[in-house]
Amino acid sequence: MKLARFNNGRIGVIRDDTIIDVTGIIGAEPEEWPPVAMNRLIANFADYRGRLETAERSAQGKPLSQVRLLTPVPWPNKVIAYPVNYHEHGVEMNAAYRANNQGFFLKPPSALSGPADPIVLPVNGGRRIDHECELALIVSKEGRDIPREKWREYTFGYSCLIDAVIRGKEERVTRKGFDTFCPVGPWIVTEDEIGEGVSNLQGRLWVNGELKQDANTCDLVLDIPGMIELASSVMTLYPGDIIATGTPAGVGPIRHGDKVRIHFERVGEMTLDVVQGETGKRSIFVEPLPVDAKA
Repeated sequence: MKLARFNNGRIGVIRDDTIIDVTGIIGAEPEEWPPVAMNRLIANFADYRGRLETAERSAQGKPLSQVRLLTPVPWPNKVIAYPVNYHEHGVEMNAAYRANNQGFFLKPPSALSGPADPIVLPVNGGRRIDHECELALIVSKEGRDIPREKWREYTFGYSCLIDAVIRGKEERVTRKGFDTFCPVGPWIVTEDEIGEGVSNLQGRLWVNGELKQDANTCDLVLDIPGMIELASSVMTLYPGDIIATGTPAGVGPIRHGDKVRIHFERVGEMTLDVVQGETGKRSIFVEPLPVDAKA
């Protein structure tokens, strides 16, 4: 099943090229604050699943071209991200560590954006801003100290994610935490649609039609069961939490006017515009990167 948010916060099930509005089934309130309808759906999915499947089979749908898709989970408790989780990316970044011995960092939920939103570049003193192509994992239920053999019980589904970053030596969260620096979408594909196949998914990213990143999840240094085990050994995971599983080699700059396309087989794809914004004027990034520092 594919689940999406659209328009003013409505919830839908994707069927082919249409979306079926199931907002009423789950008792969601469009434009509610905080926007946690998808979190509730994830937490109580077993209760809703039968009715959602009935709607998916028989209800009238609306063409996807007539709606505006939003980021699927706009209000997660946290976004967990694993850096340097492909060996070749570690080589290109000249990083001695890997995710299995370095751990993870957090991106703020305010950085999330959706498949219809642009990536807005902040004012940054000429710093390079890069794309990073990642598979997103959506957590299904609350858990702590989860053993790796139970990883599927705590996985609700998957989505595409771009982890945008300003290159530099400042704290990672500061460089990755700008609004729109974490596009996720276009929907969530539930775990049962992927199963063990998640360890063999091809992910690709293009900039202006030119292929930049192309790798398979079989090449992850720390695999998905290990990511869930490690993260939950530190903190409690909650329904709707997002895990960014790491980016492969090929990261590169994005600039105003670019179009960035990300695709994960069996999951989906989205194409985003890149635009120059006016935010960040008072940030530390207005100072150019020192010439002796590596980006």
